[in-house]
Amino acid sequence: MAGSLIRPSDDVRVALESGRPVVALETSVLAQGLPPPRNVEACRAMSSAIRAHHAAPAWIAVMDGAVRIGLTDTELRDVATPGRAVKAARRDLGLVLAAGTLGATTVSATVWGAHRAGIEVTATGGIGGVHRGGRDVSADLAELARTPGLLVCSGPKSIVDAGATLERLEELGVAVVGYRTDRLPAFVVRHSDLPLEHRVDSPEEAAAVTAAGRGLPGAILLCNPVPESKGLPRGQVEEAVTRCESRADREGITGKARTPFLLSCLAEETSGASLEANLVLLESNAALAAGVAAALAGRA
Repeated sequence: MAGSLIRPSDDVRVALESGRPVVALETSVLAQGLPPPRNVEACRAMSSAIRAHHAAPAWIAVMDGAVRIGLTDTELRDVATPGRAVKAARRDLGLVLAAGTLGATTVSATVWGAHRAGIEVTATGGIGGVHRGGRDVSADLAELARTPGLLVCSGPKSIVDAGATLERLEELGVAVVGYRTDRLPAFVVRHSDLPLEHRVDSPEEAAAVTAAGRGLPGAILLCNPVPESKGLPRGQVEEAVTRCESRADREGITGKARTPFLLSCLAEETSGASLEANLVLLESNAALAAGVAAALAGRA
């Protein structure tokens, strides 16, 4: 049944059948995570970074009664239009499909769809995690625990509790690997003070780890720090997030709306610096993911 719901585009299907590298991408970052027109800029930059490695970008969304793997420019513009697409985690897929609405996939839905389409590498910005105070836990973590593959990210989003998130990932059996770092990146902050046990220093090393993990349950989380030129000071971000959390509580922002609200608030509190960092790390992660996918294709 799952296979009948997965619909790769012609470009993605040909790439997979020919053994070319493919990188899966979430669309919630375009629909809910970034404001226009920066969301369209990010889409173009990420796709270009992937194609520069002779890999195919596979943006994933729910549309036309299926989980679509690979979208046209027109379809991407539809997803990126404010208010057009609902936010779809893995648990929401059946409901969004039944309603016939346009769904922008989160990390959990994206890695689920990528795995079922035969794509091993996914790229995003930051993952969800355990929110401060333990009030909410992202579905990203549970999906990473049960779905194989490699997810390139810049660690947990700065708005979540990085320490609690790392502990939960360890509890769930998700391998967390630093890319050229021994400390956990924290999204727009290059490094937290949390040490990592595992590290790789090249796309080829990451590909070897991914290949060795085939057949094992759970994903590998490859954490790529935001480029140094755009990384924000940890203290500045912590103070800004604290103010944003208080504002969200006062305004009663909960559930799916809380993460986009906090990210938008963080951008305001940092005078746009967190948004600029987000855009740069998204492109950097897409490029690294394409490099790993190309190395994996070379091992086939």
